[in-house]
Amino acid sequence: MTSRERILAALGHRQPDRLPLDLGSTIATTMTAGAQDRLRAHLGLPSGGAPVLFAKRSNTVIPEEAILARIGVDARPLVLGSPDGRPEREISPDAFIDEWEVTWTKPHGGHYINTDGPFYRLDEPTTADIERHAWPEAADPGRYRGLRERARALHEGTGYAVILNLPVGPIHQSQFLRGFGDWLGDLLANRAFAEGLLDRVTDIWVETASRALEETAPFVDVVMYGDDIATQRGPLMRPALYRQLLKPRHRRMAEAVKRFGKPILYHSCGSVRPLIPDLIETGIDALNPVQVSAAEMDTGGLKREFGRDLAFWGGIDTQSVLPLGTAAEVREEVKRRIGDLAEDGGYVLCAVHNIQQDVPPENVMAMYEAAMEFGR
Repeated sequence: MTSRERILAALGHRQPDRLPLDLGSTIATTMTAGAQDRLRAHLGLPSGGAPVLFAKRSNTVIPEEAILARIGVDARPLVLGSPDGRPEREISPDAFIDEWEVTWTKPHGGHYINTDGPFYRLDEPTTADIERHAWPEAADPGRYRGLRERARALHEGTGYAVILNLPVGPIHQSQFLRGFGDWLGDLLANRAFAEGLLDRVTDIWVETASRALEETAPFVDVVMYGDDIATQRGPLMRPALYRQLLKPRHRRMAEAVKRFGKPILYHSCGSVRPLIPDLIETGIDALNPVQVSAAEMDTGGLKREFGRDLAFWGGIDTQSVLPLGTAAEVREEVKRRIGDLAEDGGYVLCAVHNIQQDVPPENVMAMYEAAMEFGR
């Protein structure tokens, strides 16, 4: 099988010739620049030059091809460009404002976090505030310039699965615009504003996704996007509230992708199990990152309950095993997750979320070497 055939077999719940592997094909399955430096040095590979950033906010990279080839990674990313009309504006060495007018600030030694936005500190927000805001243009040509050519080159010039990465969904983006706590409060206390904000963000997302797929659909194998709906202990909100307010917007997003006949890889951290049936109903095909350290995320149970309808992408613990375990413990973790998730296809292996700089490169390689050993 080619890598593309391997990924598509797994997503189609067919047994591939070996377990498919990912590193760096999505914004949530890659590594930080520091982690890449350590891994490259461990492998004895020459420097690939300045890192190609996947996301400035998290200092994550599109991994160097020499690393991906050494590991045997089966997918490659396709990423939208930056808008021409509203590029990021740096306001200090450690802070910038994005196209949504959200301010991002980086503490010393950390990642950027949203610290201000256009709807922060509004005591009684209304839909008039939404109408007054200057919104990003989904049609901005910078997003799509060269996208079709890059997609074609990956599809026709390689055997890898091409993963189109789309922006985050309305939960994340609304939180960035309004602030996490106030946004949650709005769902109960300022319903008209909350729904107006969700709709405006979803409208922009759907148009962006549609334009991107109009350019690239013949050359894209999987579409990935994320919108966190859970915490470590359970859903972010009552399931009934999710079904009332968020599920219809998530269904709109999935329908926009399914118009082009593409499988959907959906990312949500945390204990998503109570909402997995709802996610399946919206139209997703695979779930990432399968955060095994969260409540109710036992992989054996997930496969038994949902494995006929859902594929799993991730699963190797990044909270304790990868950063703190021995290489032998990493091997056992990989063996366990493969045993739980890989039967009859339906599993792509990678770390639960992005590999951080504190993960020993020996453990990174132990993960992928064990996957090659136990995934055949």
